Amino acid sequence: MRVALHAVSGRHPGAPAASCPALRRLTLEVEPGEQLAVIGPSGAGKTTLLHLLACALQPASGTVLLDGQNPWSLTTRRLQQLRGSLFLAPQVPPLPPRQRVVTSVLAGRLPQQGLWQSLRSLVYPTGIAQADAALERFGVSDKLFAHVDRLSAGERQRVGLARALLSQAKLLLLDEPLSALDPACTAKAVTTLTASARESGATVIATVRDAPMALRHFPRIVGLRGARLVFDLPSPLVTEELLRELYAQEGEPQPSLPLDEPSPQPAVMNWR
Repeated sequence: MRVALHAVSGRHPGAPAASCPALRRLTLEVEPGEQLAVIGPSGAGKTTLLHLLACALQPASGTVLLDGQNPWSLTTRRLQQLRGSLFLAPQVPPLPPRQRVVTSVLAGRLPQQGLWQSLRSLVYPTGIAQADAALERFGVSDKLFAHVDRLSAGERQRVGLARALLSQAKLLLLDEPLSALDPACTAKAVTTLTASARESGATVIATVRDAPMALRHFPRIVGLRGARLVFDLPSPLVTEELLRELYAQEGEPQPSLPLDEPSPQPAVMNWR
């Protein structure tokens, strides 16, 4: 999916109408199949950006175009169809506590299913093998029939990512979806997710807390601070000085670039 934002401003969904925008006059273009990470200190506007792209938040000004369409000029039916091609993965996946993992994962396919098929899946899940395969890619296939409330925070995040794999979405919007994982699991999960997106041709836009990790796994980095765009660069051009400037004024820790650190080798990583 092609994404284009032209001078877009937006407020956080919970903010009062008179408050300052969480994102100010952002112009950004993303080609189909691109994978980029959005980094920046807390309050920079990263989550607001994803909500705008997910058609969950209407811009206060400017224009958002998804595959050339302005979502807010569409009919209700066509807007729902467009939303069906998007997948927003929040930091805390909205998984019903008493639901079984298999049902939660297969819910990623609901936008592509009819009403009867969706209702039937709630009673007797169809596609169990596909759910198991998606969970296996994130190292949690042993939780296939477990209840969600029996999972750790990190396991819930991986279940949420497995659901993303089954969604068939053209645009994956990931809001710090790996914050509860340790570094080894994070590297494995990002590698799995980006490889799957390349296979399907999906566009990936992820907000990432760990800047060095973003540089290792994403070819393009967007830096936000104070609701504004600071830089938009290929990851090899993001210097330590740029990162220091991005975070310094917000009192955030200054990340260091992993210039001499070899990339993790997912094949030998142990999830547990």
